[in-house]
Amino acid sequence: MKKISKVLIANRGEIALRIIRACKELEITSVVVFSEVDVDGVWVKKADECYPIMGNPVEAYLNYERIISMAKKADCDAIHPGYGFLSESAEFAQACADNDIIFIGPKPEHIELFGDKMASKVAMKEIGVPVLEGTDTPILDKTDGEKIAKEIGFPVIIKAAFGGGGRGMRIVKTAKEFSTAFESATNEALKYFGKGEVFIEKYVENPRHIEVQVIADKFGNVLHLGERDCSIQRRHQKVIEIAPSPRLNDAVRKELYRVSTKAMFKLGYESVGTVEFLVDEADNIYFIEMNTRVQVEHPVTEVISGVDIIQRMIEIAEGDKLQFLQEEIKFRGYAIEFRINAENPQMNFMPSTGTISNYLTPGGPGVRLDTSAYEGYEVPSNYDSMIGKLIVSALDWEGAVKKARRALDEYNIDGFTTNISLHREIVRDADFKAGTFNTSYLDKKMDSFNLSAKSTIEEEEKRTSMLSNLIKKIKEHKLITRS
Repeated sequence: MKKISKVLIANRGEIALRIIRACKELEITSVVVFSEVDVDGVWVKKADECYPIMGNPVEAYLNYERIISMAKKADCDAIHPGYGFLSESAEFAQACADNDIIFIGPKPEHIELFGDKMASKVAMKEIGVPVLEGTDTPILDKTDGEKIAKEIGFPVIIKAAFGGGGRGMRIVKTAKEFSTAFESATNEALKYFGKGEVFIEKYVENPRHIEVQVIADKFGNVLHLGERDCSIQRRHQKVIEIAPSPRLNDAVRKELYRVSTKAMFKLGYESVGTVEFLVDEADNIYFIEMNTRVQVEHPVTEVISGVDIIQRMIEIAEGDKLQFLQEEIKFRGYAIEFRINAENPQMNFMPSTGTISNYLTPGGPGVRLDTSAYEGYEVPSNYDSMIGKLIVSALDWEGAVKKARRALDEYNIDGFTTNISLHREIVRDADFKAGTFNTSYLDKKMDSFNLSAKSTIEEEEKRTSMLSNLIKKIKEHKLITRS
């Protein structure tokens, strides 16, 4: 295949900026499209070329016919979808191929397979990957669903068949809860994914959510880049991600690596992807889904492995072989990622957008900040609430937690409420510091957290302001004289 010279980035925010930086280091021209509310986005300013897409702000990044048309007009030979939006659209990937544009991601058939949660579960089961007991076909009928749930045995979990990210998902602990939960799940699935079908699985209580980062080229080479612990979640949405998992049995870790790479090899997968599992209290593993894109949490893997995942995605799309063998990948230390969201944890995480009036960021060794935010930037309400990702790293778990505490105390965003206060509480919690957490962690801890606690920076600003006012009053009363 030919070398890529110009990439259109079909995305926005911090991931668009991340891809721009990867392109610049590979000496590839970067192009972005942007909605009318994103005209002041820093990624728009950083790209080599930028083109507006007018109309609905969300549809701007979902109209693949228009995006492909703009890519052709700008003479782009490739498109990177980032995450979200069109990143897991098999139709988009196929349309790119039909228009002689390289899609920087997996083949359309793999996107389609893993976009169908039941079909992917069947495929993984057939090649020996452990899966949870549950349905293999879509369900729309509530009566059928309730019958199946009783056969599986409560508790069960209802999941959208053609979506993810926690949408269209409900936990059902008793038969009397099933009817309401089923209707709620199917309605949400229809709203977010255009299809109301769901499937039902046995619900594992208090599991850890562990995912394996895989990377595969077009020559059958499939490697892993370690695992991430994504157990700290709210409403099935990831809040904090860690690499590697601080309390994972080595035998379980090796088995996760083995089944993930074996499955992707047998399926002929190409590009990067993430195989996600639940690990129960007895260390049994169960496949839950495969994400055929770069993950929000990819930076923690980059930090501990030294592998630039975005650049490798581009090179694989060009047809290059992987530059390294599995034994050449050396993992170092721990990395933790905190998703910084414009939301109010004290008001049931209600979205809280506005203009950033004061912006102070952390820094120093082992601190990385992936964000497109800046002082004066108006965060739009049209998109996901995440405005950045704080990533910290150290040689051991204790050091990473201490660094996280220091970095979060330095981080201050004024103009609206963020979830930084929640993160400050988590890194001071004894269970988090001990690495003993699972997917029920936040549900159990929220009521004990002091979400009004101030950071070191905020306290220092308060003290400075008080001192300035005191000096002003003293001068006004002429208690200080100048010689």
